[in-house]
Amino acid sequence: MAEMTLQRLNADKSNTIGESFSVNYNPEKFSFSKGAQIAEVAIPGLDAPVLQFVRGDSETLSMELLFDSTESGMGASARSVTEKLDPFYRLIKVNGELHTPPIVRITWGEDFPGQTHNPGSRPEPAFDGVVTSLNREYTLFNAEGVPLRATVSLQLKEYRTLEEQLQALNLQSSDHTRVHVVQEGENLTTIAADAYGDPGQWRAIARHNKLRNVRELPPGQMLELPPTTE
Repeated sequence: MAEMTLQRLNADKSNTIGESFSVNYNPEKFSFSKGAQIAEVAIPGLDAPVLQFVRGDSETLSMELLFDSTESGMGASARSVTEKLDPFYRLIKVNGELHTPPIVRITWGEDFPGQTHNPGSRPEPAFDGVVTSLNREYTLFNAEGVPLRATVSLQLKEYRTLEEQLQALNLQSSDHTRVHVVQEGENLTTIAADAYGDPGQWRAIARHNKLRNVRELPPGQMLELPPTTE
């Protein structure tokens, strides 16, 4: 069976930081959880409040990992298990280059039940997140007090860039304001044609976003696409 590996990534996930590392023993179980924030709108006279979707919560991955260093013996030659735990502890510490803890990518073979960004699509065999809690519990020591076995409990919250989320949502309704991230080679006419089926709606996009120069759209710029009724 494939080993579970972890990689540290920079903020836009374009580069890795240092080398990847693997766990000693694959976890026996891990769990995913995801919620949504729903507001209750109280209307006088109704039997129950009206529920209104506010936003989704980040998906959370929880797992427990076992580490053991008894292969080098339990006597005078014993090695501390903390050496194996140090890379995991650094996942929640501030990185000097990033000024924040790193983004972590977890992979575990092609069938790893990672994140599903599009309905009906196969889950990506990876989970990108930030460590929100890390607990180290030492369970075995030798006579000299050297820790030989430990359990690490990890919890990570899903991390996706704004562009990744907008592409995954792929909101289609034109009667709501949407956000579009400009891609290389795009202009207002092509964006309007894709969004509304009418290239002439480029004026509505320019007016809504108060664009002074409609001919220059740098890649990565975020534009609000107003309802076609604007």
